[in-house]
Amino acid sequence: MALTSGGLKFGVFVPPQNRVGVNPNLAIRRSVELIEHLDRFGYDEAWVGEHHSGGAELIASPELVLACAAERTRSIRLGTGVVSLPYHHPFQVAERFVLLDHLTRGRVMFGMGPGQLPTDAWMHGLEATQLRPRMEQSLAVILRLLRGETVTESAEWYTLRDAVLQLAPFSDLSLSVVGTVSPAGPKLAGRHGLGLLSLAATDPAGNDMLPRHWDIMNEEADRHGHHIDRREWRLMGPMHIAESEREARDNCRYGLRWQYEYLRHITPSAIDVPNDSDDLADLLNRTGRGVIGTPEMAVAQIRRLIERTGGFGTFLLQGIDFADWEATLRSYRLIAEEVIPHFDGQLQPVETSYRLILDRAEQNRSATAAAREAAAQSWEAERKRPKDLG
Repeated sequence: MALTSGGLKFGVFVPPQNRVGVNPNLAIRRSVELIEHLDRFGYDEAWVGEHHSGGAELIASPELVLACAAERTRSIRLGTGVVSLPYHHPFQVAERFVLLDHLTRGRVMFGMGPGQLPTDAWMHGLEATQLRPRMEQSLAVILRLLRGETVTESAEWYTLRDAVLQLAPFSDLSLSVVGTVSPAGPKLAGRHGLGLLSLAATDPAGNDMLPRHWDIMNEEADRHGHHIDRREWRLMGPMHIAESEREARDNCRYGLRWQYEYLRHITPSAIDVPNDSDDLADLLNRTGRGVIGTPEMAVAQIRRLIERTGGFGTFLLQGIDFADWEATLRSYRLIAEEVIPHFDGQLQPVETSYRLILDRAEQNRSATAAAREAAAQSWEAERKRPKDLG
């Protein structure tokens, strides 16, 4: 069944990607500060990534950042976006997440993937082709450990002997795997009954695959006795908005071209970046890859994704520095104020109540005038009464 707009949640997926040249200590601390702002703005989720090279994505351990953010926030849920499983012993990954589940009292979400940057794999002594098979091996072990099983297993890159977690999870952990264009992520999500993080949802190649990915998830889920819930499907896309499209474009002169030039060195589906920031904004808006513009444009983009997929649970903004810090925070605040209420069910009763006032304008004016006249007459009657001499 397709979800209605009333149930959609919102979050930010923070790789992070900071323009090289910014104070790195400040950039790292701002990831935590951003999550504090998002919590105050009413966002549902924040996800933080793991990277080990490149100079733009400086967080090597998202768990540490999330533990720090958990102490400064009240309600926002905190996810790893993602832990690169091939780089870690599966027993230690499972232990860290159970501990983080306790530290956050159930607010943590476990997002996992194979790792994105080829240079990360190279420095870990791995080839890119080894990552997905190792992720599948690790995931199977981690799930057994989280279920409380005792695991004895050896692989080329890890060994477990009677391994069992000494601490049970605090909550029913929310687990998701990353998916882009290939069927690997949806296959694992369906096979193990997990959520899916569709990180290329607005890229034309990734967008084309969204219906197919949903079919793959359900096919694998049926084969392995699981039920897939659309509420555990998260779609990510880039947006920067302002009061006017012109202002949004001007804001993005800070880092829009830099970000897409950086991505050209990472992903085979990257675009040829125009020389002018306005031309790049035109390309993103025209192709649906992103939104550089107004709240109305953001609303239209999300509605297109709902129509394309038949419904999903959470829309994740891509948390990268298209604009400077102040303009970035302003964009997130505008989205919270003027975009999210169209989809989370909060705006409809307000608009209904507002329309009721407008539709009854004549009756309202007449009733108020009658009440004023009655009050005046009552006062005159009181003035004419004899004083109480008691």
